[in-house]
Amino acid sequence: MSSIRPSATPQALGYRMPAEWEPHEATWLAWPHHRTDWPGKRGVIPWVFAEIARHLCQGERVRLLVESRAERQKAERTFERAHVDMEKVDFVLAATNRSWTRDYLPLFVIKKGAGGKSDVVAVKWRFNGWARYRDHELDNLAGVKVARRFSKRVVRPKDSSGFLVLEGGSVDVDGEGTLLTTEECLLTGARARAKHLSREAMEQVLADYLGIEQVIWLGSGIAGDDTSGHVDDFARFVAPGRVVISIESRRSDRNWGPLRAAHQALCAARDAKGRQLDVVTLPMPAPLVYDGQRLPASYANFYIANGRVLVPTFNDVNDRVALRVIEQLFPNRQVVGIHAADLVLGLGTLHCSTMQHPASY
Repeated sequence: MSSIRPSATPQALGYRMPAEWEPHEATWLAWPHHRTDWPGKRGVIPWVFAEIARHLCQGERVRLLVESRAERQKAERTFERAHVDMEKVDFVLAATNRSWTRDYLPLFVIKKGAGGKSDVVAVKWRFNGWARYRDHELDNLAGVKVARRFSKRVVRPKDSSGFLVLEGGSVDVDGEGTLLTTEECLLTGARARAKHLSREAMEQVLADYLGIEQVIWLGSGIAGDDTSGHVDDFARFVAPGRVVISIESRRSDRNWGPLRAAHQALCAARDAKGRQLDVVTLPMPAPLVYDGQRLPASYANFYIANGRVLVPTFNDVNDRVALRVIEQLFPNRQVVGIHAADLVLGLGTLHCSTMQHPASY
C-alpha cells in the first residue's frame, strides 16, 4: 500500500468518483449488532440484511464486515437459512460500532488504465460519528482497514486542521463531474462537518479528491435524519443529466418546505457538462413515528446494484408509486422492494447500509 502525495491529488492524476450505476466489484455490508439502534426490533434486522445480501449476490459479490469468528458464524447461519449464495460472500474481520457502511468506508475513485482496466484508489475520509455519537472510532478504523487491504493506493484527505470529515451519504455523483450535497451537512448546520471551510474551499476539496467539477448545493435534509442533512435521503442522480427528488404533498408536514426548495434548486441547476437537469419526482411515504420520534423514511434511499435496484418500502400506499417511478428510471435493471419499516428504526435504510466497490475491469 502506498499513498498519493498531497501535491498530486486524485483529480490531478486523472481519477474521478464513478456513479453508483457503473459496474461494481462488490458491495460492502456490516453485520448489525448495535444494541440500541433498533429498539424492540433488533432480532429482525439480521434477516433484513440477509434479504439485501440475497438480492445483491445475484449480480455481484458481498463483502461483509464481522467483528469476530462468533459473529461470522451467526451471519453464515442467517444467510444460509435465507438462501443467500454463500459462494459470493466474503467475510472480512473488522470490529465496527454500527452497520452504516455508506458513511465510514472509503469513497473509491477510478481511472482508466492500460487495456481499458480501471485503477481503483480508496479515498478514506475521517469519520466522526456524524458529529453526534461518541462511539464511532471502531467504524473509522474499519474504514481504514478496508482501504488498506482492498486498494493498492490510499488517500487520506487533510488540511491544517487534520483529516477531513466526509460521509458517503452526504454526497451523490453522476460520474461525469457533478456532485449533490447540502449546505446543512457540510457548511452551515450546527453539526456541519466542514464549517471551518468556505464554500469555495469545500468545492476545491471535492474537486481535488473526487474529481468533481460542479457542486450543486441544496439546503437541508429531511425530518428525522440524525446525520444532519444527508442528501441520499431525498435527492439522487439516476443517470447523467437526470436526478430524482422526493416531494412531500402535505403542506403541513415538516418536509414540505425543504423538499420544495430543493426541487426548485435542482430545476434551476446545470451539471458539469452544462446540461439543465431532467428532474423527476418521487413521493414520500406517510410520516413514520416510533415512541414519539420521527423516522427518516424515504424511497430515495435506494441502492443501485449490478443489474438491480433495491428500494426501501414501508407498507405505505405510495410504495407502489415509488417502485413504478424507479422502474421507469432503470428499465434495464430489476427493481426490488425491500421492507424497511423495521430497518428505519435505526435512522437509515438501504443506501445507508451499503457501499459500492467499483469494478476494475
